[in-house]
Order: sequence, then structure tokens, then C-alpha cells
Amino acid sequence: MSPNPMFIVTQVAPYLDGPAGVHGVLGQAATALAELAGMAGLEPVVVTDVATVSPGQIEHGGVLALFTIGETPFSNAQRAAVAASWRSGALGILGVHSATDACHTWDGYGDLVGARFDGHPWTQAFDIDVVDANHPATAHLGPTWSWHDEVYLFSNLRPDARVLLALAGGQLDMTVPGARVPDCGFPLAWCRAEGTARSFYTALGHFPGAWETPAYLRHLAGGLTWLRESS
Repeated sequence: MSPNPMFIVTQVAPYLDGPAGVHGVLGQAATALAELAGMAGLEPVVVTDVATVSPGQIEHGGVLALFTIGETPFSNAQRAAVAASWRSGALGILGVHSATDACHTWDGYGDLVGARFDGHPWTQAFDIDVVDANHPATAHLGPTWSWHDEVYLFSNLRPDARVLLALAGGQLDMTVPGARVPDCGFPLAWCRAEGTARSFYTALGHFPGAWETPAYLRHLAGGLTWLRESS
């Protein structure tokens, strides 16, 4: 029996009102995620054009790993297949960094990844509080984790999201343009379960150094392990 696939979607698509940002790290991320997929017993499938993945393939299950940005052009049939396969527990969702800044015309997408991107006024070094150390994605970390990345703001964080990492307090310049404290605070990674359906998301991973850092790769591997626990 062939292993289940892990679709690694790195497609850059425009926003409705203009071009989306391009992450130079996408190739490096795809390689690392493919290696993690193999270690988890999944067959990695790198997807730079979602038109190459049929609804039937999605319905088969596995993991949908998203390092996407902009209006990723999933068809209505693909969207329905993702939602149905996720709800059944057959398809896990692994969101990385800008995945929350994608598919804004897909009403249910925010529920799948857990929240919507709402800006990033800061890019800097910061300390992360490990909010929940009882998770495979965080169990290898100490109480705090020093990092350098974009600090994302989020809207509509799912009330059932289990926050794993959050920005430690007192580190941000609140005078910069766009600075504010969202209703959800500053979560940086979370997971959520709905019956057997599972999603994991981390906001970290903008810079190449992340993909060369063992602690970060273990963070992703732990998220993938958690997704697979229900399958």
C-alpha cells in the first residue's frame, strides 16, 4: 500500500488588489518539508500550481502543507474536497508562516488554518513564551525561545485554538505604523481539533535561517506528528 501524500503547496498568487509578496525561502522550505514528510511516512508532493492536484487526490487524505500567500486559486471543487476531507479526519492541515495570508475569498479557509493574517508591523529579534509544552511541536523547547522573524498580527483566531507559542511581553515598539494589540494578543503557533479533524499552524519561518535551525524543524516535525496521531 502506497503512503498517503503530503501536498506541499508553495504557490505565490496575487491578492485581489495587486501582487503578493514573494518569499525567497520557498524552495528551501519545500525541501525541508519534503524531508519531514518522508520521516513521517508520507509521500511528499511539492505543488507550485494547485491546478495539478485533483479533488479526488485531496479526498484520498494525507496532509495539506501550506506555505502560500495571496489568492491561491483553489477551485470550488478543490475547496469542497479539502473541507470535507479535513472534517472527516482524513486530511490534516499544516500551515506555515504566510498561509494565514491566503485565500481571502474562501470563506471557510480561516477556520481551516485557525485565524487570518492582519499585518506585520515589526521584524525583529524577540523572545517567545512556550505557552503549552505538552505538545510534540513544543516539548523540545524550554520555557522561552529566542527568535528573529516577522511578528504577525491575527484576526478571527478560532476560540477553540490551542495556543502553543506566544510573543513574550514588553518587546514591541508600539509607535511604529500599524502597531496595535489584537484581541487575541500575539499567538505565534497553535493547533485545533474538531472531532477527528486537525490543523496546526506556525507563524515562524520567514527567513532562511529558520530552515537551517534544528529547533524550528523539530517544531514543524512535532506539528506533523500531532496531525498524524488521529489518522
